[in-house]
Amino acid sequence: MSELKTSDFYYDLPQNLIAQTPIEPRDASRLLCYDRQNGKVEHKKFYDILSYLNAGDVLVINKTRVIPARLLGKSESGGKIEFLLLKRLEKDKWEVLVKPGSRAKIGNVFIFSQDLKAKVLDKTDFGGRVVEFIYIGIFEDILNNIGIMPLPPYIKTKLENSQRYQTVYSKVDGSAAAPTAGLHFTNELLDKIRAKGVIICEILLHVGLGTFRPVKVKNIAEHKMHSEYYEISKNSAEIINAAKAEGRRVIAVGTTSVRTLESACDECGRVGECSGNSEIFIYPPYKFKCVDALITNFHLPESTLIMLISAFLGKEKTLELYNLAIKEKYRFFSFGDAMFIF
Repeated sequence: MSELKTSDFYYDLPQNLIAQTPIEPRDASRLLCYDRQNGKVEHKKFYDILSYLNAGDVLVINKTRVIPARLLGKSESGGKIEFLLLKRLEKDKWEVLVKPGSRAKIGNVFIFSQDLKAKVLDKTDFGGRVVEFIYIGIFEDILNNIGIMPLPPYIKTKLENSQRYQTVYSKVDGSAAAPTAGLHFTNELLDKIRAKGVIICEILLHVGLGTFRPVKVKNIAEHKMHSEYYEISKNSAEIINAAKAEGRRVIAVGTTSVRTLESACDECGRVGECSGNSEIFIYPPYKFKCVDALITNFHLPESTLIMLISAFLGKEKTLELYNLAIKEKYRFFSFGDAMFIF
């Protein structure tokens, strides 16, 4: 197979199709359904996902919760600084992105409030910094008071309700971005899904730089993913393994669930109770071992996420469906519409 270039995953998206606000209610967004067996495309509403799910299917959701990861502060000499918290390394040490990076020299101290400062300890391979926070009180409380929800830069409209950038099933703080495929679910829809006999199974992946960092190399094989922390519980592993053994579908909600399952499974698609850091980069011709079907949003051109979808669906078919979605005026990216690929 000839080497794949980043430009192979480009498509032209009109700016007016980038969703600026979430649809209300959550499950009223649109859903493009694609059957890989017969090539059939259907245009539905997200709540219609119910009719595509079968008793015994395992729906794998990511229970991570977005933290208010953007911090605005200043240096001791008064220069403005912005931090994006990516990953907690240990109690008060974090990996962060900084803007402007030129100000964040090792040893420099930045002030975010009277209760919160940070000292730069080191640089990272990805252009970020390792910092240690110095604070009075409880760090999480301070972050909730002064931190800002880290919306992607293509969203220009102010988010009125920060809970709309959380899934209804989010539980564990730690993400710098939402697992956006899950934003379409309501508690009522989840209850209907359970009532149909679908098993809902929780895993955890804290979304960090690996998910949203742009690909800056021409040859995608040279791109290195940034690690993201994940966990699969004993109970979830047993549910997934029973489904694989019995030929029932494992349906991943979002690319973060895909990356967790494919990081943790063996060649037969079986997983064990585990935790660790995933650096898996999924692109064609990757062979999926655990995931049978996928619910996902429409992703940025030339991103690792559209490359993952292309591995699942084929590059040509992915771009064909994306161009169809553009023609049909679907809404794109984090607050946009969804696809179900099965």
